[in-house]
Amino acid sequence: MIKVNASTGRVHGARWQPSPNCDERPGGMTPELLVIHCISLPPRRFGGPFIDALFTNCLDPGSDPSFCDLADVNVSAHLLIRRNGAMVQFVSCNQRAWHAGPSSFGGREACNDFSIGVELEGSEDVAYRRAQYLCLTRLYIALVQAYPALAANPVVGHSDIAPGRKTDPGPSFDWRQFALAVGEAGITMPRTPADDPATSGVTT
Repeated sequence: MIKVNASTGRVHGARWQPSPNCDERPGGMTPELLVIHCISLPPRRFGGPFIDALFTNCLDPGSDPSFCDLADVNVSAHLLIRRNGAMVQFVSCNQRAWHAGPSSFGGREACNDFSIGVELEGSEDVAYRRAQYLCLTRLYIALVQAYPALAANPVVGHSDIAPGRKTDPGPSFDWRQFALAVGEAGITMPRTPADDPATSGVTT
């Protein structure tokens, strides 16, 4: 079972791998928005230690030609969901992870200040796994229980808060499946990209 400790921001059920790429949320802000990303290192290759290494500033940029642009990049996410549904937590949900970059939502800039970033191990053009949807759904339910303000806003993709700059989680993410699963758990989400039929992806 996934549970979130609101006092510590830690997710029970996730392996803890702390990242230095975080700081305090300004002005005592609490999470109000869930942002979904995707990542694979190297691109379209899954498994291995490279995502953890990137988020903990241990990635050797010489270990793969595709990593050459990642030297001295300091980024993180709160959580990563692996292809098999396993979770890794890098930053407390009470802190600000560096996942969104320049971004805006509902007229508010700097989404890192008030959001939780979840990375799905995957690629924008490769179907995500059912285990990932199941984990993401259970995680979202636990997060809403810990941070009720999340329920007031839709779940968004990185592309929604940084259009033109980011495109993840991409067309392979099935927003409709995710929204239906959350609804079956008794939580009604505000409008999400699932309301656009063009954003319904495919699962395997």
